[in-house]
Amino acid sequence: MTKKGKYKAGFAAAIIGLASVGIAAQQTDIYFLIKKNFSIFSAAYENVALEYVDEVDPEILMRTGIDAMLETLDPYTVMFNESQNEQAEIMSRGNYAGVGIEAGHRDGQVVVIAPTEGGPAERAGIRAGDVIIAVDGVSTEGLQPEEVNTLTSGEVGSEVTITIDRFGLGQSLDFTLTRQRIEITNISYSGLIGESKDTGYIRLSQFGNNSAEEIRESLNNLMEETDLEGLILDLRDNPGGILQEAVTIIDKFIEPGITVVDIRGRVGEYNQTFTTREPVMFEKPVVVLMNEGSASASEVVAGALQDLDRALIIGEQSFGKGLVQIVKPMPYNTSLKITISRYYIPSGRSIQAVQYTHQGRNAVVMNADTTRREFKTRNGRTVYEGRGIEPDIVEGNEKLSILEVALLQQGAYFDFATEYEAQNPNFNYQELPDDVFEEFKAYLKEERFSYTTDSETLLMQLTTELQGVDGADAQLKELRKAIEMEKSARFEEDTPKIKRTLFQELVSRYEGQSGSIKAGLRSDPEVLKALEFIYNKSDLDKLLAGE
Repeated sequence: MTKKGKYKAGFAAAIIGLASVGIAAQQTDIYFLIKKNFSIFSAAYENVALEYVDEVDPEILMRTGIDAMLETLDPYTVMFNESQNEQAEIMSRGNYAGVGIEAGHRDGQVVVIAPTEGGPAERAGIRAGDVIIAVDGVSTEGLQPEEVNTLTSGEVGSEVTITIDRFGLGQSLDFTLTRQRIEITNISYSGLIGESKDTGYIRLSQFGNNSAEEIRESLNNLMEETDLEGLILDLRDNPGGILQEAVTIIDKFIEPGITVVDIRGRVGEYNQTFTTREPVMFEKPVVVLMNEGSASASEVVAGALQDLDRALIIGEQSFGKGLVQIVKPMPYNTSLKITISRYYIPSGRSIQAVQYTHQGRNAVVMNADTTRREFKTRNGRTVYEGRGIEPDIVEGNEKLSILEVALLQQGAYFDFATEYEAQNPNFNYQELPDDVFEEFKAYLKEERFSYTTDSETLLMQLTTELQGVDGADAQLKELRKAIEMEKSARFEEDTPKIKRTLFQELVSRYEGQSGSIKAGLRSDPEVLKALEFIYNKSDLDKLLAGE
């Protein structure tokens, strides 16, 4: 080796040595800081728990401190206590032992929102709208729906007695049910749609265990029924779930050996690259529906299929959750869900919409439009980083009016459907009959349904300020009249949407949630738009080719 070569080798070795020393020093610093601050926190915690003027619960005190610490990171890094741990395990396993009841709050009471189709509660005749007043003799008064769900869960084969009040009956009813394994299905509806019933439709509600297998089975069943023109994969309001399931779903539409997502973070052992492995299962046109409730694994599927120009994305901009969490076991049957990396889809872009500053409770910085980085799809189309997944075709971003929000908030649809079902054994209609809608309007009047518009709020302020002013009463009376006319006009304008929502609520009482979804598809704007592109394949191909 020449003298010059020796100098170069020595210089390189020195650089490597310095880097190693630097890394070791950084690790030493962080461990020292952890030890130092843990000692400070431990001393402060012990002193407060033992010497504060009022007696405090050490467990609550510690949990408050942990929660406050985690809140400075992001909304997804959280601590699970024992009961939350059990619920998380149920969701990840995809099944639990219970009676198949989804409970919720209505007017201060715990009611059945929907019995699981085919579950013990539905088979025994428990209905949506039934008020749960006791479980095994334990009153539900003052309990949260989650606590009632816990009471109904237990060992497979064990019995539980649920006492309910039902509208129209003068006495309570006891249902003794046998707990069984309740499968939490990931697909809420699958079927053929379109005028010729030749387009597949699959609504995936979450990415739980077996979701990819459920997709495969549904797709196989649809293809056996007919020669499909295309597929609509509905990911609207799908919050995500297991990443591996998302990758396996992408496998069904993309050739093997293609990278579909990278996860990269601070700790090298968590970094992974996921590629497709299976032969393509479906080669016809695919349209993915998404909205602002589509997050995480939903965005990985939609984003990968968009980046690879395999599917047309229709709907709204997605949520923008590009952070990956794992659940780590902790002492005393608790666990920590912690963010460990970020998603990067095939074009190289991240789908994370906000950056957390870690300077306060979930403090964020929005990515400015001017700083958004451009990326290219496989066909050269331009896509952007930092706003979740933006649809190729924007559709369905119409927001609910204040009237529609009030009808939902006050449970008007739900309560009317409960009364209607109690009085009518059948409901066999393709759309809402006019006489049923008139009944609904009469019900709203009888129940004195009301809501407050911005105009009414302003009028109340004016009424107070103009009290005693000559001539003000007459003018205020005219304003009230104008507001009532405005509200009547609003009801007329919203009537088609109100009818659609009421129709789906009524169908769900007689045909379950799958029947309600099926009924809603006929007038769903995003579904109708998707069908347009599937039946006009040349237009779809041009969009995906960037022409």
